Amino acid sequence: MKMFSVAHKTVFVVDHCPYMAESSRQQVECDVLTKSRAQGVIPLAPVSKSLWTCAVECSMEYCRILYDIYPKDKLINYIVSDSEFHILNSWRREDQSTHELMSALAAVGPPNPREDPECCSILHGLVAAVESLCKITELQHERRTALMDTAERVANRGRIICLTNAKSDTHVRMLEDCIQETILDQNKLAAGSDRLMAIQQCELVLVHIYPQGEDTLVSDRPKKEISPLLTSEVHSVRAGRHLATKLNILVQQHFDLASTTITNIPMKEEQHANTSANYDVELLHHRDAHLEFFKSGDLHMAGTSTRENGLKETVTLKWCTPRTNSIELHYCTGAYRISPTDVNSRPSSCLTNFLLNGRSVLLEQPRKSGSKVISHMLSSHGGEIFLHVLNSNRSTLEDPPSISEGCGGRVTDYRITDFGEFMRENRLTPVSESSHDPSGKLPAERAKAQLERHTRYWPMIISQTTIFNMQAVVPLANLIVKETLTDEDVLTCQKTVYNLVDMERKNDPLPISTVGSRGKGPKRDEQYRIMWNELETLVKTHAGATDRHQRVLDCIIACRSKPPEEEERKKRGRKREDREDRTEKNGSKDTDDKSWQESERLKGLLDKEDQEAEVIKDSPDSPEPLNKKPRLTTEEVQPPERAKGPVSLLTMWTNRITAANSRKHQEFVGRASSVNNKFELYQHLKDENGMDVHENGKASR
Repeated sequence: MKMFSVAHKTVFVVDHCPYMAESSRQQVECDVLTKSRAQGVIPLAPVSKSLWTCAVECSMEYCRILYDIYPKDKLINYIVSDSEFHILNSWRREDQSTHELMSALAAVGPPNPREDPECCSILHGLVAAVESLCKITELQHERRTALMDTAERVANRGRIICLTNAKSDTHVRMLEDCIQETILDQNKLAAGSDRLMAIQQCELVLVHIYPQGEDTLVSDRPKKEISPLLTSEVHSVRAGRHLATKLNILVQQHFDLASTTITNIPMKEEQHANTSANYDVELLHHRDAHLEFFKSGDLHMAGTSTRENGLKETVTLKWCTPRTNSIELHYCTGAYRISPTDVNSRPSSCLTNFLLNGRSVLLEQPRKSGSKVISHMLSSHGGEIFLHVLNSNRSTLEDPPSISEGCGGRVTDYRITDFGEFMRENRLTPVSESSHDPSGKLPAERAKAQLERHTRYWPMIISQTTIFNMQAVVPLANLIVKETLTDEDVLTCQKTVYNLVDMERKNDPLPISTVGSRGKGPKRDEQYRIMWNELETLVKTHAGATDRHQRVLDCIIACRSKPPEEEERKKRGRKREDREDRTEKNGSKDTDDKSWQESERLKGLLDKEDQEAEVIKDSPDSPEPLNKKPRLTTEEVQPPERAKGPVSLLTMWTNRITAANSRKHQEFVGRASSVNNKFELYQHLKDENGMDVHENGKASR
């Protein structure tokens, strides 16, 4: 059975009254002469199109796009309204072309400004549009003939697009009421006729056109249901390029179209034949050509950008240099007719001529990094250009990948066993009609509710979960997804939480996955923090079900809030683990560096203190310093950390050699008889002359 949609029939009603001859006030420059114009030549004054011309041009562009993409099953009926209605074509297929419509419009001519406005009305055309929607098209007749017994199943829907200059919102409501009454009258006539079909649904799209520089008297209104048979929407648009943009958006919305912009198209310049520049061409096509982008979520990778109007988007694809050999076959998943947005532009004309000559162009997704992905191809068949969708993923003709291989070969640790258990727990079984649930829910609704509860939190990958890899959490995980809990269930969940607290106190290891991480992974304290966060997330998703579910969550929160002494103990444990890790990481090299730095520091302190002591001693006004205990030599000073920590092999060998050498020779006399590890030189001069000798060699009495 074929149910015809609203897009099957479209009736254009264009106002041909005298006020449509008014200027749109959008100027068009006619002086295309160069700067080398001779003197005395007066430049041509700019002209402006009338409201009628703007309406005809934009409506014909709407029809051109529709005929390019849907040459057979989408039909248009064009009506002009002034003092009477003029039907320019019929629903027959031979009348569905822009050439037929342009010839008929040329015969109609522009509006007559001297005609009496009181005799002209858009209502004549709207009534004729409703009557035209009741007429049967060839496709509808074929379906009714094929379904003789159930001919009433063939639906009759349509759309009316009215281009006019309305007076006010009240005038718009009057037009809607008139269409509603006409539909009811025509449906009564169609009920008693075999040549007419009653209208099940009609969409009215009223476009109010007004000149630029004026304020609109009609306000925009979104789609509104007037009655079960009629819906209406109002668009108030300035004439000129704004009207062309609005109808371009409407044709995409009405026929489920999408936009693709081909970028970086190389094209030779007309003025400079040896140079080339890159151009962009926008194409319209059915939106299913972007279906793979929407499925995979890679639409942002394909360069989606919003155009100036901000209402429709275009996907950017990059031109690939075509190959000379076109024999190669590509695995194609779809082909869709295209229509250039600006058909008269030079880039669009060059692209269409290039493709119609038998060439094919591959299109790639623009990426900042990585290998390029060829996603589409432009090629012509039988004089028509198609956008082909190429399969960039696995071919459906190949063997399906193993689940352990992962999506694209990236993920390999799926919870396959747990998923099998999950499927067994949620199997559907036949239920007899006599069985009745006290809650009044149907079995299908109860099954959906159970499936929703079980999947609120269910990680698919082993490395993304901790609690589902722990046998100790299984009782709580199985009970918390239930619709209601008993007191025994709550007690079992609380026991599970207390067991986890006991495991944390004993510092038992957790099954934390270290896939993709370097080193040992997170520390024990961090592992338990991750586990508690995930457990709280799981229970929170079900806490709002009943009060007993909330009691389980309260138990977890209470157990997570540790007393201050417990936190202090954990903090000391973390510091100790950090110190041990640093020691193991640095090794013997850091130990030698610390020992050397410590010995140099002590040696510098000893020298500084000795210098200060000598200065005080040699000062004439200072008393004699007190005798102190002899200091240890630098070699005898053992750094505290070095004595406690590990000693390097070099230090042990150096100490052993020094001790052995000290026993093999006689001690120096000065060192043996020194005081505070210092010995005064030239003592015999002091005894003979009775003079004090300073370190600088100068004597003083």
